[in-house]
This record gives sequence, structure tokens and C-alpha cells, in this order.
Amino acid sequence: MTRPSDPSGERAQRRQATGKKTTRPDPKLADAVRDSAQQIWQAGLGALAQAQGEGGRVFETLAQEGLALQRQTQAAAEEKVAEVTDRMTRLSGDLQARTAQPWDRLESIFEDRVAKALVRLGVPEGRALTALIERVGSLSAEVDRLSAEVDRLAGPATPAADPAPRKKPRPAVAARKTQRRPA
Repeated sequence: MTRPSDPSGERAQRRQATGKKTTRPDPKLADAVRDSAQQIWQAGLGALAQAQGEGGRVFETLAQEGLALQRQTQAAAEEKVAEVTDRMTRLSGDLQARTAQPWDRLESIFEDRVAKALVRLGVPEGRALTALIERVGSLSAEVDRLSAEVDRLAGPATPAADPAPRKKPRPAVAARKTQRRPA
């Protein structure tokens, strides 16, 4: 490794200012540092090789743990969704029951008022209409029966003679036109 040149001579100035001479590093120290760096490098390579060798097993183990965690999380989420759905269903039922009561009461009040108005107008109630329909049906059947009996007793029908000829109606007399004299 080469050192960059010192164009301004800063090192020389520092040496003069401190009054110390620079000494060369101890070769034993340099060898120890070099050996230590070599061991660190070799330890790193060994760790890398071990990680590569065990990487497949570690990856599979992590994948299995992830799958188990996913299943647990999914089960917990489904449980919470079921709880929320159940709670919302109960709240919906309660709300529906609360709103149904006022609507039923309102419907009852409306029906009572309409019935009173119909009675005031003279419109018969449903039971009275049903009774009238039955009565009309029985009367109609009785009229049919009596008509058949009259036809049977009268025998064959004879053409009746024409009554006296009618006079033709006279045409309306046209109103006379009066002439107005100029004034």
C-alpha cells in the first residue's frame, strides 16, 4: 500500500513542532496484527460456509414456523370475525325489534282511523259486505228458480198481437226568422 504524497510537507512540520522523530513500527506488532486479521477473515469464511451448509435446513425450519404462525393468526382472525358477526346479528335483531314495535303501533292507529272514517262515510265494514254478497247470491238463485217456474207454467210462448199503431212524432216547428229593421 502506498502512501499519498505530502506536497505541503505537513508531516515534516509536525515533526519539527513536536520535536519527536517518527519511528518505524515494530515488526512483531505488524505480524501479530496481520495474523489477527487473517484469523478474523478465516472465521468469517467459516461462518459463511456453515451458514450456506445449514441455510437450507434453517430456511425450511423458518418456513414451517411461518406456516404455523399463519395458521394461528388465521384461526384467531376467523374467531374474531365470527364474534363480530354474531354481535352484529344480535344488534341487528334488537334494532329490528325496537323499530318494529313503533311501526306496528303506527299501523294499528292508521287502521283504526281509516275504519272510523269509513263508518262515518257510511261504507259498510268487511263483515257487512260479506253478508251482503251472500244475501245477493241467495236472492239471485231464488230469482232464477222462480223465473224457470214461471216459464214452465206459462207454456209455449205465443206471439202477442201488435198494439195499436203509434203516431209518428211531428217534426219540430222551425222558429220563424224575424227580420230586424235597421234603426
